[in-house]
Amino acid sequence: MDRLPVQASFQAPDPDLIRALRFNEAGLIPAVAQDWLDGAVLMVAWMNRQAIEHTLQSGEVHYWSRSRQELWHKGATSGQIQRLRGLRYDCDADVLLLTIEQQGAGACHTGARSCFYDEGPLPSAGGPQAAPPPADVCTELMRVIEARRDSPEPGSYTNKLLEGGDNRILKKIGEESAEFVMACKDNNAAEIAAEAADIVFHLQVALAHHGVSWRQVQEVLATRRGAPRRE
Repeated sequence: MDRLPVQASFQAPDPDLIRALRFNEAGLIPAVAQDWLDGAVLMVAWMNRQAIEHTLQSGEVHYWSRSRQELWHKGATSGQIQRLRGLRYDCDADVLLLTIEQQGAGACHTGARSCFYDEGPLPSAGGPQAAPPPADVCTELMRVIEARRDSPEPGSYTNKLLEGGDNRILKKIGEESAEFVMACKDNNAAEIAAEAADIVFHLQVALAHHGVSWRQVQEVLATRRGAPRRE
């Protein structure tokens, strides 16, 4: 897919933005890296003025390594770079939120997509098979549907749909679409929302049946943002 350009306001260092930030006594500020499509938190690291300037200049995220005491170009050796999509700071101006497009398998040095994969009392080793980070509700729903597809559960409505293939799935999409239209005609907000949710669910079942990921849909939607208007 075509890559979206970095937002114009982040193509060059903005001295005013940097001056507005509150760095700690070591000249550092924590930065949270968030996936640009599903909002998942991927990692937390530190930046200083130099790291922010290099990030804004290059469009690729740079951090400050406290252990090595040097500038750290994320992914420079592994190829798993982070392309900047947006930058904000919090209400106290002492924490950064980086919206990033992660290249490669993941943001964590263990190979996990996110550094935030543990939730039990004992830490694990992470890695590519680590639990995915929490994301938006549609992404989470698709994960459940794909899990049902890969590991069927007795009595599951999702599995019943998948077992019926296109004939059953597409029939339900048609039925739910008609109910959504009628809810809109009745101008009932609660019913409109409920029927829209039903369409999204059955749509995702169809995607899972055909091996199309929800992220592929998100990427297509992202390419359309800012596209020329259609007549």
